[in-house]
Amino acid sequence: MISSAFKSQKEMLLGGASLIPESFTIANLERAWIKAKFAAYFFNSVVVTCSVVLVILIVSATAGYALARGSMPGKKWIVAGLVATMFLPKGVTILPVFELIQGLGLNNSYAAIILAEAGPANIVAILLFMGYFSNIPAELEESAVMDGAKFLTVFSKIMLPLTKPIIGTVAIFNFIGSWNAFLVPLVFTLSKPKLRTLGVGMYSFFGENSVDWAGFAAGALISVMPTVIVFLFFQKYFIEGLAGAVKG
Repeated sequence: MISSAFKSQKEMLLGGASLIPESFTIANLERAWIKAKFAAYFFNSVVVTCSVVLVILIVSATAGYALARGSMPGKKWIVAGLVATMFLPKGVTILPVFELIQGLGLNNSYAAIILAEAGPANIVAILLFMGYFSNIPAELEESAVMDGAKFLTVFSKIMLPLTKPIIGTVAIFNFIGSWNAFLVPLVFTLSKPKLRTLGVGMYSFFGENSVDWAGFAAGALISVMPTVIVFLFFQKYFIEGLAGAVKG
């Protein structure tokens, strides 16, 4: 992909599988960024992805804390219901979600993409936070309560800072999923193409009778670099989160 992004269209099609371009060119990147409107798609992806990750972190952290440390009735049934929804593919639920967004008058907007993408992605994140909060010693909460701390204070000042590994893990998983999303951004921007994200924008290189493979490789390179950077930045927390490490 990296090699093809810097090859000419002719070399891409006739030059074989050589990894080193004979004539190095950045024309493909310029074509993808300007003519294929990847500059606008990149901005849309940043807005949508960052918003989706933020919504998921807030909802999953609070829900996971309530399910792990709370004493609400029917908690096991709630968890079972959440787990059951994980087996529903997104293609099955897209119609009721579309009807809901349409009924709220949010279709063809950033809010539509963000809400539709963030909603179904919460389940795994909630379970991760729930499992992590369950392993934190109860003495931390009890000490804070004895000092007069309220529920929200205990959660935001004491418990949440301990979950940095899970925050990193959830952020990485959902950043990658939202950044590469195709179905939801496509469905909710059918009448407003300028709001499309990079995942949908890749179709710009597919014509009716031909495919711009060199431009497609350049577009793919632009699309994949942010996910690599984010993973490298959060990899320490990602590994700790998967390992279930709890710092006392």
